[in-house]
Amino acid sequence: MVNPWTGEVAILLDGKCHVAKLTLGALAELEAGLQTGTLIELVERFEAGRFSTRDVLMLIVAGLRGGGWQGTASDLLQVEIGGGPVEAARVAAELLARAFNVPAST
Repeated sequence: MVNPWTGEVAILLDGKCHVAKLTLGALAELEAGLQTGTLIELVERFEAGRFSTRDVLMLIVAGLRGGGWQGTASDLLQVEIGGGPVEAARVAAELLARAFNVPAST
C-alpha cells in the first residue's frame, strides 16, 4: 500500500508492486539526467501533454530509486510495466504531481 501524503505511487514491474516516490535525492538525480531544461520545464511538458517517452522513463527510474529500488534505466527496459506505456505515463505524471502538491484530504 502506498502513502500519497509522502508522495508514493504504486507501479507494477513484472507483476510485482513497487513503491516509487520523488525524494529530494531522486529529484536531484533526475535533474542531473535531464539533457535539456529544468524540472519546471519537465512539469510544464507533462501539463501540456508534450512529454517524451524518455521523460516518462527518467521519472519512473528516479521515482523507483527514491522508493528504494536499486535498478537502472537499462533494467527498466527489460521489465513489463503493468498497464503498459499509458500506465507508465500516468505513474510518471502522478509522481510529479505528488512531489509538488499536497494531496487533497478525503
